[in-house]
Amino acid sequence: MRIAVLYSGGKDSNYALYWALRQGFEVKYLISMVSESEESYMYHVPNIHLTELQAKATGIPLVKGFTSGEKEEEVEDMKAVLEGLKIDGVVAGALASEYQKQRVDRVAKELGIESFAPAWHRDPVEYMREIIGIFDVVIVGVSAYGFDESWLGRRIDEKALGELVELHRKYKIHVAGEGGEFETFVRDAPFFKASIVFDEVEKEWDGFNYSGVLRVKGAHLKKK
Repeated sequence: MRIAVLYSGGKDSNYALYWALRQGFEVKYLISMVSESEESYMYHVPNIHLTELQAKATGIPLVKGFTSGEKEEEVEDMKAVLEGLKIDGVVAGALASEYQKQRVDRVAKELGIESFAPAWHRDPVEYMREIIGIFDVVIVGVSAYGFDESWLGRRIDEKALGELVELHRKYKIHVAGEGGEFETFVRDAPFFKASIVFDEVEKEWDGFNYSGVLRVKGAHLKKK
């Protein structure tokens, strides 16, 4: 089966790719939607430019789509990208967002292809523990009460997961960040031929809104 993976560079899209490869699917393309809106309903925004490096690390062709980020129109922009490809299915990293999954499913149905969401409704703690065991993943954006600037650039490990569980207990933050509480970037994965090293980063922090972004201004591939 010829597959395209919706790919943002974060943990969920990399898990979707990991799953697709393990299924034995022929992953023809990684699809990165580049949104002009920081408040996109559908797409991951922080450091989306680095999917080019990740695609090189995987050896899988990257197809970029562009959108103004307007609600619903951005779904049609994704559809326009997918319908130009010779594929049998699309894989998404949706975990709990009905909004995202319903729209990907609808687009797939309209195009006559299959839609897969391998992490759908997984237990968040179990899922995050699996993520930690597979990837080198760091937090590149936060937006929720309970976080502080120290989370930007932090690697997600067992200690960080324990703290996320505690933040969930105190403030109802989704442990896997599915409510937009945090965004991630994968620096290494089993299917990467090289890992990604950050050369220059800049933190932007808004203490009033408990939100911030780690902007990666320079990065390179390091052979394994």
